[in-house]
Amino acid sequence: MPLTPLDIHNKEFSTGFRGYNIDEVNDFLDQVIKDFELLIKEKKEMEERIAILNERVDHYKSLEENLSKSILVAQETAEDVKANARKEAQLILKEAEKNADRIVNEALAKSRKIAIEIEELKKRASVYRMRFRTLLEAQLEMLENGAWDDIEQADSSSSSLAE
Repeated sequence: MPLTPLDIHNKEFSTGFRGYNIDEVNDFLDQVIKDFELLIKEKKEMEERIAILNERVDHYKSLEENLSKSILVAQETAEDVKANARKEAQLILKEAEKNADRIVNEALAKSRKIAIEIEELKKRASVYRMRFRTLLEAQLEMLENGAWDDIEQADSSSSSLAE
């Protein structure tokens, strides 16, 4: 067990013939007691300070561990967000490609339909022209024939009879 200031204070030395000067020994022991008390007090303060600093170190280690975990979680979350963004971008791209294909196919179908309609209209116009030409030629032939003369004569005879 270590010495205490009280042990030093209570220590008694036996005196002998021509021994040490008792007052000097007592003064020295008093000085040792003061210094020893001071050392014990400093030791206690240092131990308390070490305990406080150890608590701080533990606190900072805990913070560091939490921050490390948070950083890992943030990195994982960032990777998840990136992966989800890539997937979503691919889905959007595929959807856009489908829409583009659909639009192109619809446009092709419309252009085919319009081309068919144009061909149909060309055929109708050609048939109409042929019919109109036939009609005109028939009318010209009637004009050039004497049939008009017969009509005029019939018309003039009917008008004279009516008079």
